[in-house]
Amino acid sequence: MRLLVATDAWHPQVNGVVRSLEHMAEAGRRLGCTPTLLTPRAFRSVPLPFYPEIRLSLVTARGVAARWPDLAPTHVHIATEGPIGLATRRVCLARGQPFTTSYHTRFPEYLAARAPVPPAWSYAWLRRFHGAASGTMVSTPSLERELAGRGFSNLMRWTRGVDTELFRPRDEPVAALAGLPRPLFLFVGRLAVEKNVAAFLGLDLPGTKVVVGDGPDRARLEALAPDARFLGTRTGEDLARIYAACDAFVFPSLTDTFGIVLLEALACGLPVAAYPVTGPLDVVGGTGAGVLDADLRAAALASLAIPREACRQEALRYTWAESARQFYANIETAHAQAGVPRPVRRFGRAPLGVGAEPLTRTDPRS
Repeated sequence: MRLLVATDAWHPQVNGVVRSLEHMAEAGRRLGCTPTLLTPRAFRSVPLPFYPEIRLSLVTARGVAARWPDLAPTHVHIATEGPIGLATRRVCLARGQPFTTSYHTRFPEYLAARAPVPPAWSYAWLRRFHGAASGTMVSTPSLERELAGRGFSNLMRWTRGVDTELFRPRDEPVAALAGLPRPLFLFVGRLAVEKNVAAFLGLDLPGTKVVVGDGPDRARLEALAPDARFLGTRTGEDLARIYAACDAFVFPSLTDTFGIVLLEALACGLPVAAYPVTGPLDVVGGTGAGVLDADLRAAALASLAIPREACRQEALRYTWAESARQFYANIETAHAQAGVPRPVRRFGRAPLGVGAEPLTRTDPRS
């Protein structure tokens, strides 16, 4: 398998999409696959106006097609719905190349939080985008049910994992937390409006609220909660030590499709407090490793009584090896079920890509 993964999310972004794809690429090489990632680093880009940390690639389908002979993929996975994903999708449809996609982000809700765009419009566009794929991977049962109810098809399950060697219980002091009143309630994630961090910072809780992460909403959030400790972006051992040194993990998001940070917290022995929504419902619900409640303050306080070992044991059920097994099995299954390649489509006056041929019939999925 020569797998091409097209993604608009890549370093320096720090998020679940990037971490998941990193682990899939690493696992693929161990499994005998040759994965190549097509990322914003390959193209000129401009910052997203309302989120400068994210850059939009200035790429066209022809730009991707020009790279196709060198990439020579036998399988294609499109991870995001941005410019790189769109361009790669067009090339695949033009060449009759089956591909899979994954649904990582609630783009309709994120857009609606920033602009007067009805989510129904965005979902219609996403349904069309993913409808051309031989399979669309989703991370949880509740997300699968939701998207199926919105008319998405060919849905496939792809769970996530956690490095339980890195993220583990520790008894090590963390200088940045020294002297802070306990209990320590932790949030880790992007500081942006869709993460609903203000709901966490507005809770009347004892001890100290600790925030790890950065983003366009940081200045507003710091002004909102001057008593909270903002530590900026932390990764690796530094992040793992912070998890282990806190008392509870509070996850206020209402829009995440999974939440890898939930697994990282649990692996460090940290109980979770969250709303009963997609992500927390699938990872924490019914496990005894956290508390889900529409009253987030009540959930945070109740989570303090959960044994840390129960949290650790729940996290051990999730491995990146199993995540990779599902990912590559989905790709092979979708590719096999795709059947006869679709005919090549032209864009503009010239054929798209080397060896392109005239369209012989209409492809309704393009």
